[in-house]
Amino acid sequence: MDRLLTYRYYDSPEGKDILLKTVATNKYAALAGLVYGSYDVLMYSRTVGVVNTVARYGFIIGPLVGMATAFTVTSNVAVNIRGKNDGLNYFMGGIVAGSIFSAWMKAPVLAVPAAMALGAAAVVKKTAIDAGYTFFPELCFLVVTNFTSDKIHHHVTILPDDGFLMDL
Repeated sequence: MDRLLTYRYYDSPEGKDILLKTVATNKYAALAGLVYGSYDVLMYSRTVGVVNTVARYGFIIGPLVGMATAFTVTSNVAVNIRGKNDGLNYFMGGIVAGSIFSAWMKAPVLAVPAAMALGAAAVVKKTAIDAGYTFFPELCFLVVTNFTSDKIHHHVTILPDDGFLMDL
């Protein structure tokens, strides 16, 4: 169970551990859906009552998790069927996710543009991973504690990659 919660998508090669990869992508999709759903419930739709609020969260989180699942399963099964680990597998996963997006928006006119956009974004991600680029680097936090006579101040600073912190 611990491995299920701590697993990251690229911990194993493409085409292996599809269930763990699906759970890893679904965590991020559910988190994004929770953030967007909270914004929607509080600022846009302003639902009244618990049932309506839960239904609105489900309307937002469900398709996002479905898109993540469809992308993960499609791209990994394509690796196993084709026997190649290239951008086409990610493109196919993006096409399936874009199709789910257009069904979610109830706009068939969005099917091709969404599929192409998400497929192209997936290819860019795959190319970046293969080239060793990172879109979202790991953050290193430095906690500085300042003791004074009456208060304790904690300052959290994000360190740059080189580990050098400049005072202004």
